[in-house]
Amino acid sequence: EPAPAEKIVAPTVSQINAEFVTQLAHRYWAPHVQKSLFYFLCFIYVFFLLRFAIRKIMLLEFSQYLENYLWMNYSSEVSSKAYLMSICCMVNEKFRENVPAWETFKKKPEHFPYFFKCILKASLAEKESEFSLHEQTVLLLFLDHCFNSLARLEQELKKTPKLKKFWNLIKKNDEKMDEKTRIQAYQERRFLSQLIQKFLSVLKSIPVSGPVSMDQVHYCERFIELTIDLEALLPTRRWFNTVLDDSHLVVHCYLSNLAKREKEGHLFCQLLDMLKFYTGFEINDQTGNALTANEMTTIHYDRITSLQRAAFAHFPELYDFALSNVAAVDTRDSLLTFFGPLSSNTLHQVASYLCLLPTLQEGEDTSYEKELLLELLVSRHERRISQIQQLNQMPLYPTEKIIWDENIVPTEYYSGEGCLALPKLNLQFLTLHDYLLRNFNLFRLESTYEIRQDIEDSVSRMKPWLSEYGGVVFGGWARMAQPIVSFTVVEVAKPNIGENWPMRVRADVTINLNVRDNIKDEWEGLRKHDVCFLITVRPTQPYGTKFDRRRPFVEQIGLVYVRGCEIQGMLDDKGRVIEEGPEPKPRLKGDSRTYRVFLDPNQYQQDMTNTIQNRTEDVYETFNIIMRRKPKENNFKAVLETIRNLMNTDCVVPHWLHDIILGYGDPSSAHYSKMPNQIASLDFNDTFLSIDHLKASFPGYNIKVTVDNPALQIPPFRITFPVRGGKGKKRKEEDGNEAKTEEAKTLVVEPHIIPNRGPYPYNQPKRNTIPFTHTQIEAIRAGMQPGLTMVVGPPGTGKTDVAVQIISNLYHNFPEQRTLIVTHSNQALNQLFEKIMALDIDERHLLRLGHGEEELETEKDFSRYGRVNYVLARRLELLREVGRLQESLGVPGDVSYTCETAGHFFLYQVMSRWEEYISKVKVKGKSYDEDMEIAEGCFRHIKKIFTQLEEFRAFELLRSGLDRSKYLLVKEAKIIAMTCTHAALKRHDLVELGFKYDNILMEESAQILEIETFIPLLLQNPQDGFSRLKRWIMIGDHHQLPPVIKNMAFQKYSNMEQSLFTRFVRVGVPTVDLDAQGRARASLCNLYNWRYKNLGNLPHVQLLPEFRTANAGFLYDFQLINVEDFNGVGESEPNPYFYQNLGEAEYVVALFMYMCLLGYPADKISILTTYNGQKHLIRDVINQRCGNNPMIGRPNKVTTVDRFQGQQNDYILLSLVRTKAVGHLRDVRRLVVAMSRARLGLYIFARVSLFHNCFELTPAFSQLTARPLHLHIVPTEYYPTARQNGERPPHQIHVIKNMPQMANFVYNMYMHMIQSTRHYRQVRHLACLFALPACMARVCGSCPVWLNRVRQVESPAQSPTPGPARSLPPGLPSRCRSCLLAASRVGGYPGAPCAPSSILSQLMQFI
Repeated sequence: EPAPAEKIVAPTVSQINAEFVTQLAHRYWAPHVQKSLFYFLCFIYVFFLLRFAIRKIMLLEFSQYLENYLWMNYSSEVSSKAYLMSICCMVNEKFRENVPAWETFKKKPEHFPYFFKCILKASLAEKESEFSLHEQTVLLLFLDHCFNSLARLEQELKKTPKLKKFWNLIKKNDEKMDEKTRIQAYQERRFLSQLIQKFLSVLKSIPVSGPVSMDQVHYCERFIELTIDLEALLPTRRWFNTVLDDSHLVVHCYLSNLAKREKEGHLFCQLLDMLKFYTGFEINDQTGNALTANEMTTIHYDRITSLQRAAFAHFPELYDFALSNVAAVDTRDSLLTFFGPLSSNTLHQVASYLCLLPTLQEGEDTSYEKELLLELLVSRHERRISQIQQLNQMPLYPTEKIIWDENIVPTEYYSGEGCLALPKLNLQFLTLHDYLLRNFNLFRLESTYEIRQDIEDSVSRMKPWLSEYGGVVFGGWARMAQPIVSFTVVEVAKPNIGENWPMRVRADVTINLNVRDNIKDEWEGLRKHDVCFLITVRPTQPYGTKFDRRRPFVEQIGLVYVRGCEIQGMLDDKGRVIEEGPEPKPRLKGDSRTYRVFLDPNQYQQDMTNTIQNRTEDVYETFNIIMRRKPKENNFKAVLETIRNLMNTDCVVPHWLHDIILGYGDPSSAHYSKMPNQIASLDFNDTFLSIDHLKASFPGYNIKVTVDNPALQIPPFRITFPVRGGKGKKRKEEDGNEAKTEEAKTLVVEPHIIPNRGPYPYNQPKRNTIPFTHTQIEAIRAGMQPGLTMVVGPPGTGKTDVAVQIISNLYHNFPEQRTLIVTHSNQALNQLFEKIMALDIDERHLLRLGHGEEELETEKDFSRYGRVNYVLARRLELLREVGRLQESLGVPGDVSYTCETAGHFFLYQVMSRWEEYISKVKVKGKSYDEDMEIAEGCFRHIKKIFTQLEEFRAFELLRSGLDRSKYLLVKEAKIIAMTCTHAALKRHDLVELGFKYDNILMEESAQILEIETFIPLLLQNPQDGFSRLKRWIMIGDHHQLPPVIKNMAFQKYSNMEQSLFTRFVRVGVPTVDLDAQGRARASLCNLYNWRYKNLGNLPHVQLLPEFRTANAGFLYDFQLINVEDFNGVGESEPNPYFYQNLGEAEYVVALFMYMCLLGYPADKISILTTYNGQKHLIRDVINQRCGNNPMIGRPNKVTTVDRFQGQQNDYILLSLVRTKAVGHLRDVRRLVVAMSRARLGLYIFARVSLFHNCFELTPAFSQLTARPLHLHIVPTEYYPTARQNGERPPHQIHVIKNMPQMANFVYNMYMHMIQSTRHYRQVRHLACLFALPACMARVCGSCPVWLNRVRQVESPAQSPTPGPARSLPPGLPSRCRSCLLAASRVGGYPGAPCAPSSILSQLMQFI
């Protein structure tokens, strides 16, 4: 096994400042330096970069070496080896750190062509003295990054089916070139071919055994990685695949010595398998069309028959082969039988007849080895299993061989330096099959990584040790794992026709649940389809050996096998599966429980075949541990089955989306302006608040209203848009062009009146009250039109409001269409759903799928069964209304018994009377129209009752709740909401039901995994081979955090965190960018609006009092507070990536306590941090300091920035934790989320010296560091304040220089408030004890003499409740008498509610 990866320890700030590299940076390429010196470049390369020490490279990249020195000074005159290699090292490091790499090159793009030509030339250097193999490996990695960053290469190369014509054109152009240019062009065209030859020479230099240079191995691995990436992109594959095939690279690699070396060649062989897969990928390289199984079979037969024809014509010794049928000779064994005995020269001649090798001259011997020639012919002509068959035979559960293979599932310490045998999610894909397959493999491996963590945690807790008798004894216990008492395979079903694996394999697992009741309930609560893992351990460590997490887990524990299984159910006393249902489960006696589980048939078949053929042990007789997982993290098998089912079906995506999803063609082709079926006239319903609002929403357009009377120009409005002509038509320049342009800018607006819906208040429609901006209106307009709509919504720009309005408008414009709403989280879906319910949408058409509907803040149940109950209750309510109508009309009989009888009643009694009324009514005066509208409104109300009953009629015929819920989903609901996870899990069930929808709206699109975004497109079967999907609205923000990927290798190397929304933006799909935020103060918005196009503020941000008022007790509305080490410690890391900073945690909590003491509501404050470890530490500090203190309480939330995305609060306290390295805040998307959560106040705690040097964070931190770095507070200013934001407070300002000072200040402030509170309570107590009026209690309560007398009177157990007046002890001081006289003179105490005489009488009584 390869050695486990070691974590790269980031240098501390003090170490960074002490480094010679940092001192050079400050002196020669810091932003303030005027001139740079070139002679240091070679020095830096030789002493720092040439050794490729990752620590030094990190320091150089962090000091902005590329941005401020290398590229700014690069030109052809100064170009050198050291210069080229320095730039490549810095670019590669940026990719490793996952930060933008190409932004720098935009500043001087004119030098890039020459630079790239130099790179190509350097890659082909033959002599080690020019460029070492390690340096050329760096160049290969740089080239790979270049090719993977190409977005629209085919726009440069126009496709043409006539390759010969294209070739002739190239030759004509060559003839026009001068000799030097022609030679240069020829060298550029031969670059890849020459690079392949260079690689083969390195590959052949590796010995079959003995020592080998790892530089050679890494070079070969990087070259195969580059080749895979070129093969996986259609624009490069189209030409490169022929070059690759002509060089026979794959054959050379499989026969190489490196492939035979088990340790050094392990990763190389895995990469080679990927390359072989892509070289034979089922695609037409020229057209880009996916090849069907029949077409692949035809290609295979053509190759075999051409070989047979050549053998028959020229090689008599191959007559038997030539005359055999294809099925008899196309296996590897058959081909080796026929061609193995031939000589090397004969094999060369056969290959040359097939144009695989150059012709062998007569009398000349071949220079190729026989092994190579034989493998060349056999590998090219052998029958291959199709990719779909391979996928169907693949087990879905990971085994021990995959789980702990570092090349496939790297550890959390993946540094980004080496390459891996993993697929990549680039900008483009070959076919939908390729797209699904890459996502399938990555999703499977990401799940495997999480499974590995769970297995290591649970099994290590169980402490398996070797017993004295050679067995296994468990010294510990785990909540999620139990020892297996017995395991028996009970059924192996026969295979389906055409398959070689069992249809079903079931087994019984018995465990002993002698555990606590709550854990026992969890095990007994395992449901059908829950996934568990069966584990075999054979420990070698004696009893009592401590588990060391630093050592390899598998060796230490003695783990041998891991197999997955799926729960069918628990068995009862009679051995029957306990079915899930509404009935309570039977109570079983004892602790022994047996579960019936499904095993993976593919895995079982492979294991049994291996056992029989190799005479190995039966895996299924060795299991001794069963492990379960948390339900929320255990849905991977259902998602993988969904993806595999998609690959086995004819994947029909809308034709207007196909090329865009694959990353080809015109990225704007699905925009509504280019769709052939765009709609000219749309009813915007309640979108506009007035005609002025409408005019402001379409700047640059002429608004033509169909009515001139201003009184009639009221919403709702129907707008007719100019529809552009067909695509590809050239318009002639005529005199009428100006008129056409004028017409294209004219909107025809038609106000219309919504028909009266009835006489009751609830009949009146709900109306929108939001004054949408013009960009929001453009997003709503685009969402109503057919095609793909992409809405980029920065924080606080009303993304949800836009989404809800689009849904409402689609509902009213196209009542026959159904809309599917998909979001990433239940929280976002519930927010969206609650706003939908507030609009004019009939709630019987709403449906919420999944387990999140219980979190809806409404008493109504919008789940499937909740909606069924609503329909049944509504049916009874409507039938009662029918009964009332029947009674008022005097119709005999029971017409309100069922929906059917009500329908007959409406047809024969109600309609006949209405038609009679219409025929008899006559025009009487001007009020006829108004009266008639009222009458028609009443009839509409009655008609709606019967329309709903007709829709509910099916619920009378369907008797079971399941059937009714299915009918509701398929027929009744018009707006269906679910999470992307639910869609992936239930796709098979939805398709089986015949689920249909016309529109998809996705919220939080930039947070959804690529595959989980794609699956909702295919939740329905195509109609006549076409998808009925008409609109796809994606709303998100790619500048905020992407989907969560736990494994760094999949996140960085495979780019799995790239959402489909982000990829669409990168390839150039048009977007509507919302440009006005209404969440935060303008000053807070400036901290992140630089990341967006023209993000401004809505008017209310400048006008509302809450935004104009200052934050009480603070000098600034936002501030960056520098936090130094506390007790000599900054950040700490008790567990991997579990970062904590006690100084910041105490400081944050102290500031929170300070705010609460000033009167801030605790629920208006949230504490955020960038790491889970700090989150837990802050919660611990809050529990210790103030959690149970009623004067302070707890903040609204203490969580991570990632978890708080999509939420907001008035005041945010943010802890950045790190003091040694910037960490993942260097991802600008995380910075944007962190800066945009606060509405009124943001206070950030960080090590300023670390963060202000980071290039990516400069736009925000330059504003933060412009203010003082010590906390400025105004402790005498209480919440709320009348001071305006930006005004200097009249009170004294305190400067807090460090955390201990703040902690002491808050403690003193708290104690002062406690004393003040005690004083206040004493005054209250005084008033109660002596029945004093409030006015006297206030004055006398401040007198120490009086209070001293009170203390003498009251006992410790004295109750503060009012009682009979008590007299004071004798000898009242003269001070009280003087107060009495003063009171009599001034006429009472200030604010006294009673007359002076009453005060005097009471005082006299006490005296």
